[in-house]
Order: sequence, then C-alpha cells, then structure tokens
Amino acid sequence: MRILSFITRFFGIRSAFPLAALCMFALSAHAAATAKITPPNVIFFATDDLNDWVGPLNSPIHAKTPNLDRLAARGVTFQNAQASGTFCAPARSALFTGRHPSTTGAYTTQVYFRDHPELRPMQVALQEGGYATFGTGKLFHHPAGYVDLRGWTEFHTRTAAQRVAGWPVDSWRQGAPLPTPMPYSQFTRQMRAETDKTFMEYAPLPNEVEKDMADTQQTAWVIDVLKRTHTQPFFIGLGLYAPHFPNYAPQKYFDLYPLDEIKLPPIKNDDTNDLPPAIKKFYDHRKTTIHDKLNEMGLMKEVLRAYLASISYADAMLGRVLDALDASAARDNTIVIFWSDQGYHHGEKGQWGKHTLWQRTANIPFIWAGPGIARQAKVGATVSAIDLFPTLVELCGLAPDAGLEGQSLATTLRQPALAQDRNVLLCEVKPGGYAIVNRQWRFIHYADGTEELYDVVKDPNEWDNLAPHPKYQSVMAELRQSAPKHFAAPGPESKDLRLVAEGERFHWEAKPAGAKKKAKAAK
Repeated sequence: MRILSFITRFFGIRSAFPLAALCMFALSAHAAATAKITPPNVIFFATDDLNDWVGPLNSPIHAKTPNLDRLAARGVTFQNAQASGTFCAPARSALFTGRHPSTTGAYTTQVYFRDHPELRPMQVALQEGGYATFGTGKLFHHPAGYVDLRGWTEFHTRTAAQRVAGWPVDSWRQGAPLPTPMPYSQFTRQMRAETDKTFMEYAPLPNEVEKDMADTQQTAWVIDVLKRTHTQPFFIGLGLYAPHFPNYAPQKYFDLYPLDEIKLPPIKNDDTNDLPPAIKKFYDHRKTTIHDKLNEMGLMKEVLRAYLASISYADAMLGRVLDALDASAARDNTIVIFWSDQGYHHGEKGQWGKHTLWQRTANIPFIWAGPGIARQAKVGATVSAIDLFPTLVELCGLAPDAGLEGQSLATTLRQPALAQDRNVLLCEVKPGGYAIVNRQWRFIHYADGTEELYDVVKDPNEWDNLAPHPKYQSVMAELRQSAPKHFAAPGPESKDLRLVAEGERFHWEAKPAGAKKKAKAAK
C-alpha cells in the first residue's frame, strides 16, 4: 500500500490499468532486489581425522558414504584440497582465524584467542554480518578451554557440566556409551592402556545406543535448529568427533565391512631410506612402536574396519542433516560445506596417525553445495581449507578482512572450469617447517633446513624423494618462493598454561614459575 500511494502521488496516475501495471513492475523490481541481497544460510559440517577415503574422491580404498556422494552430486568437490594444519588444534585455529600458524604462532596446542584477542574469528564476522550463529560439537580443539565463545548466538553442549568445566567437547565422556571392557581393542590393552586409553582404541557398540552417542545427539540438536522459524540468515556449525579415535560406532556400520574384503593401503617397506636423517629416525621410531606391532599382532584389518565404520557413521549423521534441510523452509537458500581438519595415515610410510607434511595427513574432503554453486562438479586445482573464511566473506557479503590469507573460491564454485592451480601452504609444528603443494609437486622444508620433494603425478604414494637430485634444485627454488618470509614465534602451549573456569566462562593464565619443573619431578 505504501508503494501504491507513493506511485499515485509521484506520477499523478489516476487510471487503474497503468497504475496496476506500474505497481506490478515496482513490486517485481523490489522482489528481485530483495532476492539479490538475501544472504545464504550456511551449514558447516566438520569431521575429525577424515582422510580422502570417501566416495566422492575416488580413493582406491574408501568407506561407504552414500550421503557424501549425495552432497557431491549437488555441488563442487575439491579433489586436491589441503589441510591448514597437521593436527586438530592448529588446523582449526587456522580455519577460524583465516590465518596460517606462521602468522598466529598457533603451531601446536596454542589458544589463538588468548594470544590474539584482536583477531575477528569467522563466527564473529558472520554475527556482525547479520547472521544468527549456532554451534555444537568439535568445531574447535576438543579439550577444555578451546571453544571460542565469542560470536555465537548459541553454542550447544550435551551436558550442563561441560559448560562450567571449560566447555570440553570430546565424545567419550559425559555419559556417552562406552564398550565393555574399556579399552576394548587388543592393541590398546597391550600397548597403550597405561598411557592413552583412546589411541588406536575401537569397538562396535550395540545399535540401540546410537541415539545416546555424542555425535548423534549433537546432530539431533542441529536438526532441531533447522526446524525453527528463522528471521535472519543462519550459520550452523556441527563438529563431529568421528572418525577420530576412539573409533566407537554402532555394530551395523562395522557390518558394512567384512574383514576378508578389506584392502590394506600400499606400503613400501624401505620407504624412509631416502628421508633426511633426523626425520627418518623420528618416523622409524613411530613405525616400530605402532605399525610393526600392529603387523605382529595381525590387527591391521581390524583397525581399518573400525575407521571405515566410523566414517560411515559420520556419513549417516550428514544424511540426517541433509534430510532435515530438504524438509525445511531453508532448503533452497542454504550452502552446505563438508570439511575435515586433516587426514590420517593407516600404515602409509609406516605411520599410523597424522602430524606429517605428507599427502595422507594433508589431503582432505572439501565439498560445497548450495545456491549459485555448480552441481556434479569436480575441481582438480589445489586449494586449502584456509580458503573457507574468505570464500564465506564473498558469498555471505561479510565485511572484508585484509588479514585473511586464503583465497576466495566463490568464482570457482560458480564456474569450476575456470579454476587455476596454485601453490598452497601447510605449516609444520615448528616455525620454519612447511610444505608447498600444487597439482604436481609436494615440497617439504623442515625447520632444520632439510627437504623432500615428490612428483605426486608420477609418484602418488610419495615413495621417491627427489630433493637430493641436482636436476630438481630449480623446482625447489621456485617452490620456496611461496613460503612465508617470516614465521611468528610460537605462543605458549596449553601445557604451560592454567585454565581457570569462572561459571560458564573461562580464561587461561600462565603457570607460576617453577610449576613445570615440579610437575616433571612429580612424574
């Protein structure tokens, strides 16, 4: 009515027909303008330690992931996406700040918002951009004291106790179902029960307890959020702990993988012989204490089955979210992003774990779908998880941040055929250590100055270190140019800090002088 009154007064129109036509034009123009400026909703689906063993990435070994396949069919799959850190804490700090460890000093267990409170993390940027922000589960590192509480409309925990204990977000405490006995796996009971009851731990759980598992409950909360009436665009972050150890999953997901059908990844017995001496010594020790013991005990296929089962369980949670989105009013205006913090070795290069600069740690699933994004597209160009923040800035119309170090992928998402390869950075746990990766090369430079180079097109298993060969010196010199010119000093690690909980808030303090020596002496 206000538009009609304005047009009547401004144009002096008295005839019904031209007035009606003009009104329809004005209303259509208004609707079109509104549609253009309506920002998309975002669902950010995070997993932990998920390598590229998923259907959309065509790995020779892959889990059954029908819902990831379904998401990939709706959008763009980045086939050469690299992690932004070599394990949980630095990878998540880099993603939420949009800055590499070489800038923040968050190389290991540093708490970025303690060391750099001036940084505006992703959820704050979204909230300042008009978004309602909802989070749950392992979006940040899982121990107490790592959830950045700023910028959330709601951050959900399964229990009230978590909120007054520094907001830990692990999945096997706080009343979550556990196996009997615990630890359940033979390897953990024999090799690690006195030091770490969760490493290499796995167990099938009764199907009926699936509803009580942490990842299931947090998925259910997200579904409830999707059912609400929203008056502003929303960002929902769901962080699953799966497939991180302990690999607890309902029996039905274990049943998808008969032991006699499981294939082991390709492994070269003398793989470390061409590594720099210090690196060879370190990784040979890890191989002896884990890989060789698993082999002796005949447990490799059992451990692989548990990992695959946990992937399929995580995939089922994704399916429930996609079903809820499809049934909601937000189905046509919501971007879904699927991401993993880093990958995981399962015997490749003799390793069981992460923390490396090799492909098994670095290559991750990274899938986008939603309005304005191409469908059924695969991009082979190299990208980084750190590109997520700047991409959301462009897609969601957020205020620019000149300090973001990734590149927006918005154009690639709209027109995948235009994607161009580039060098991306992955920092090691020590300042000065890094990998530079593109579609052909993985160049590794350690903090002690030693190096590795792999032609990943000819040598996808990274078995042949080319760095010692003079003919590749020019290749390495060119790749070095993409490395940071400066590496920030590391901030204090969490072991050197004291967490102080104050109701539902917390803060970190430096430990008193001498506390570290006393703790060491007590051991």
